[in-house]
Amino acid sequence: MKHECEQPTYTWRYLFILFVLLLGIVGLLARLLYLGVYDSNFLRKQGNARTLRTVSLPAFRGMLTDRNGEPLAISTPVASVWVNPQKFVINEKNIKKLATLIKVDPKRLKKRIKRNKHREFVYVRRQLAPNQAEKVKTLKLPGVHLTREFRRYYPEGEVAAQLVGFTNIDDRGQEGMELAYNKWLRGIPGRKRVLVDRLGRSVADVDTLREAQPGRNLALSIDRRIQYLAYRDLKRAINKYKAKSGSIVVLDVKTGEVLAMANQPSFNPNHRTKGDVAAYRNRAVTDVFEPGSTIKSFSVANALTNGHYTPRTKINTNPGWLMLDGHKVSDEHDNGVIDVTTILQRSSNMGVTKLTLSLPADSLLGTLQQVGFGKRTASGFPGEVSGYLPKNPPRQAFDLATLSFGYGMSVTDLQLAQAYAIVAAGGIKRPVSLLRVDKAVPGRQALSRNVSRELLTMLESVVEPGGTATRAQVRGYRVAGKTGTVRKVGPDGYEKNHHVAIFVGAAPVSNPRLVVAVMVNDPSGGQFYGGLVAAPVFSQVMGGALRLLDIPPDHQLMAQHQEIVKTVSSFIQSSTQLRSAYV
Repeated sequence: MKHECEQPTYTWRYLFILFVLLLGIVGLLARLLYLGVYDSNFLRKQGNARTLRTVSLPAFRGMLTDRNGEPLAISTPVASVWVNPQKFVINEKNIKKLATLIKVDPKRLKKRIKRNKHREFVYVRRQLAPNQAEKVKTLKLPGVHLTREFRRYYPEGEVAAQLVGFTNIDDRGQEGMELAYNKWLRGIPGRKRVLVDRLGRSVADVDTLREAQPGRNLALSIDRRIQYLAYRDLKRAINKYKAKSGSIVVLDVKTGEVLAMANQPSFNPNHRTKGDVAAYRNRAVTDVFEPGSTIKSFSVANALTNGHYTPRTKINTNPGWLMLDGHKVSDEHDNGVIDVTTILQRSSNMGVTKLTLSLPADSLLGTLQQVGFGKRTASGFPGEVSGYLPKNPPRQAFDLATLSFGYGMSVTDLQLAQAYAIVAAGGIKRPVSLLRVDKAVPGRQALSRNVSRELLTMLESVVEPGGTATRAQVRGYRVAGKTGTVRKVGPDGYEKNHHVAIFVGAAPVSNPRLVVAVMVNDPSGGQFYGGLVAAPVFSQVMGGALRLLDIPPDHQLMAQHQEIVKTVSSFIQSSTQLRSAYV
């Protein structure tokens, strides 16, 4: 009886379980039907989320070249390694394999991956060599991937490092022209959709969402050959005289283009170290110094412009010294009565002081402003400084006197080169350009043409016997220039044992084409005069540059000029005879 009473209970339980199972199956079938027919987009999206990825296509950065198309900065394809921490199996074996190939510390690698375990993307090594990248690829470790990038390479190394600059690991300009023209050089990255396997590896391209647009190339004004000459000879002088630093600028008088700009110390942009930071500065545009006697050229130009003096006007510099406002202005020795040309030739402080004090107080300041001192050039180089020039004429006679021979103001090497390029160009001031100029800019008249020509001839006497810069001579060419030797300012005023040696000049005088400005900071060993330290660098660089550009020596230029004059005269004479015969 008991068995018969319990049997219906078991049957009821069995039927209930069967009903629940059937209900579940019906529900699943209904859900499957719904998703497959009425809401198929959901399954498609879920599938795509697991198999499709949108990845970035790196853009090729534009190339920097010199004026002749020689590469100064180029981009080369490289591979970077990244890890998906959510799929990478962290164990000693995998960590050791990967760390050995990408050459990183295993402990640091493990720590980096663990620290970013909540993320799906983390770089573990950027910009690997192609052979290393191929070895990483053969490991086939889950969660380890390669992505294509570009690395910047600088063929000239430290020769043009500060001018060209460099990019960071993300290919963005950080210094120099790479920074100044970053938007121009950078391309626009593209995007594409790829199919990935269960390990997250790309197995096929699905479509391209946006093509990568490469950056544009940029031609700089510098000539790679002249840049090397400038770098080599400046470095040689810095080492010879154990100087702290130096800079050199080569300008094209006709166009305002910078054909070379080198600095010491320098660095290798392909292999930078933390200790290189101080060497990143382009000292030719960022470091200022008192120009000293190189300013005497413009003090004399001011005197000539005012019409009270000529190159042959006599000035009495006896007894070789003068007291002004309780301060002494003096020459190294008494030059006696000398003309204005000799003032420049012997670099007489007394001479330019007497010239300047005899003229209106504001005239010298106006002349210095006209040739570009006290304001930045038009180079557009990042971090270029304006130097310092008083806004108002000095009230004290001593301050005006010291300004006339280059104290109480500061300039950059580029400003100094530009000012002398104005003299060499017949008084025309052209914008300084670090980019190749295909069509010369007309410029504006900053100094009188006659004054400029007179001044250039006077400056030629500086490099002749009896002048302060005979070592600046260039065989076969007439050279005009000016030395400068400046005491540096220390905690207690001007120091006797620390100097800046300067020389700046132009050639060939008969038809000026180039200006070279050399600055050597704090030479030691007893040699510190501009005529001894900086002038030889000028001679070597100027001579090499003139030959590289195939600029004929002055005697050939004069012969060509005379031949042209003779031909024109003969033509005029023939025309006159024909006209007379016709009449």
